[in-house]
Amino acid sequence: MMSTGIPLGLSWAPAAVGNWTGLRLPDPFPTFNFAVEVEGLLLAGFNEVSGLESQIEMESYREGGVNGFVHQLPGAATPAHLVLRQGLSPLSGLWGWYDNTARGVIQRRSGTIVLLDRWQIPVMWWNFRNALPVRWTGPTFSASGDDVGFESLELVHEGLTKPLLGQAAALAHGVAGMVG
Repeated sequence: MMSTGIPLGLSWAPAAVGNWTGLRLPDPFPTFNFAVEVEGLLLAGFNEVSGLESQIEMESYREGGVNGFVHQLPGAATPAHLVLRQGLSPLSGLWGWYDNTARGVIQRRSGTIVLLDRWQIPVMWWNFRNALPVRWTGPTFSASGDDVGFESLELVHEGLTKPLLGQAAALAHGVAGMVG
C-alpha cells in the first residue's frame, strides 16, 4: 500500500482545521482556579486536588486456534483515590469527618470538583459518589522555615462522572473565548 504522507492518528486534525478555516481553537483551561464541594457545602479552600483518574481493568482472553494475538476485554472501571490538600486553618471539617470514620461513625458523602475561569465562573466539573475518608495527613513542622502548614484527606469513592451540563458549559465557554 502506498503511503499518503499523512501521519497516523488525529493529533494533527485540530491544527489543520484551524489553519484551513482561519478559526482559532480555544485555549486549554488553567488548573489553578477550582473549588471542592461536598454534600452541598464548600468545606474549605483547597490548594491541590489529585486523583482525578479512573482506569478500566482489562481481561486477557485466549481464543483457541488464534495464536497471533490475545483478546483484551474491558472489565470494571476503577477510580483512583482523591486527595484533597488545604492550608491548615482553625476549621476542622476534614479532621472531623476522618475522625468519625476512624471511630466507626461511617458517613459516605458525594461531592463535586469544579474548575473555575478567571471570573470564578464554573467551566467544567466532575462529581464523585459515596466518598469515605481513608487517610488524613497533618502538617510537617520545622523551626527552620516559615512555610504554611498543610493537611490532606484521602478519599475512596464509587466513581467519577463528568455531567453533560458541565461539558456543554466548557464548550460554550471555549466558543465564547474564541469569539471574544
